[in-house]
Amino acid sequence: MSGILDLLNSNLGKQIIGGVSQETNQPADKTASVISMAMPLLMGAMKRNANSQEGADGLMGALDNKHDGSILDNLGGFFGGGVNEDAKQDGLGILGHVLGGSQNNVVGALSKKSGMDTDSVMRVLTVVAPIVLGYLGKEKKQQNVSDQSGIGGLLGGLLGGGGGQQEAPKQQSLIESILDGDNDGSVIDDIAGMVLGGNKGGGGLLGGFFGK
Repeated sequence: MSGILDLLNSNLGKQIIGGVSQETNQPADKTASVISMAMPLLMGAMKRNANSQEGADGLMGALDNKHDGSILDNLGGFFGGGVNEDAKQDGLGILGHVLGGSQNNVVGALSKKSGMDTDSVMRVLTVVAPIVLGYLGKEKKQQNVSDQSGIGGLLGGLLGGGGGQQEAPKQQSLIESILDGDNDGSVIDDIAGMVLGGNKGGGGLLGGFFGK
């Protein structure tokens, strides 16, 4: 199964980073860093939510309908002329649902590690959230996932795709420590290292896209 690393390291990943960078008026390298750390955090939060039947049902419903993966087939349209307000409101709703009370802690940790101010990090997350759900929806369809254990396994596989399947439980534990606000965000280095194969913060992996 492909993981987050495969998405970020693809032409599609370059398109996502470039589009988000332009939309938020942030440097491409910082945008890449935030996205590379935010994606596993968002997926880890979804995995935790999917541990309950109610959470899994809610996620499955979203993936079967609005977030079925079609957004990835028309990213040019999504970013073209600026991301529309409906999409931004959708992103805010996703973040509120997925992160809940952890949202400020996640934004603060990403800001601290990337050097991007918290308002800009929030704008990046708002644009990225529908794309993450769309990516998950596309993988769900391809893998024929249809139940709670299936969606949990899919999320675990996507998280483990970059750093090896055996790292997924450890990584999930690190992600949950940030979601629970038990630290100052320093473990993001470990999360990024597992997802991105040791390229802490995403700069090494993604810098090549921009001639860094």
